[in-house]
Amino acid sequence: MNRYIDLNEVSDGKLYTANDLVKAGCGDCAGCSACCESMADTIILDPMDIYLLSSGLNVSPNALFRDRYMELSVVDGIVLPHIKMTDDTGHCPFLTGEGRCSIHDFRPGFCRLFPLGRYYENRSFRYFLQVNECRRKNRAKVRVRKWIAMEDFDRYEVFIADWHYFLKDLGESVSEKGMEWAKQVNTLILNEFIFRAYDAHRDFYPQFYERFEAARLEIGGQAGTDIQEP
Repeated sequence: MNRYIDLNEVSDGKLYTANDLVKAGCGDCAGCSACCESMADTIILDPMDIYLLSSGLNVSPNALFRDRYMELSVVDGIVLPHIKMTDDTGHCPFLTGEGRCSIHDFRPGFCRLFPLGRYYENRSFRYFLQVNECRRKNRAKVRVRKWIAMEDFDRYEVFIADWHYFLKDLGESVSEKGMEWAKQVNTLILNEFIFRAYDAHRDFYPQFYERFEAARLEIGGQAGTDIQEP
């Protein structure tokens, strides 16, 4: 999701790398679940999230929609899935009655990142600390990679950048080529990266990049679209 913001208004004015320390530690969120409530359609899911949720819950991606954990919305011209808040309370469907995350070990990347954000530039990104989002005061310093807590973290960062700029390039092509092209692009993305199941017993990255390279070539070949190399 592209957001055009003044970093000085929403952050401490600094940009961080994965090895930097940042004041994000919140004492295991004890007694607070505010960031899991009333999030509307903002918890956008990427292919890694689909892989982790499907594997962790032992269900297919289609079942995640069928059981109303996820739904689709348009993000910068591209149709993408997001966590569907509950109809009665507006809370995350994975939030327990005690205000704890029931999928913490395989929670989405958006949740892992909070209260950090990513600042994208030059086909890469750095992190920033959102100073007005988390209610916890006097947060402790923690290394960024430890806070996000993803295995194979360096590979994860490469994937995040590749997926972001792939969607960004596609969003620009959709705005230029119109509705029919948008339909073709979105159908391919949903079928290949979202609804098509991943093998939970195989490493995610080879599965993703097989699809990624095939999709990039197919989309670029269909209409000469400039989908840049990662």
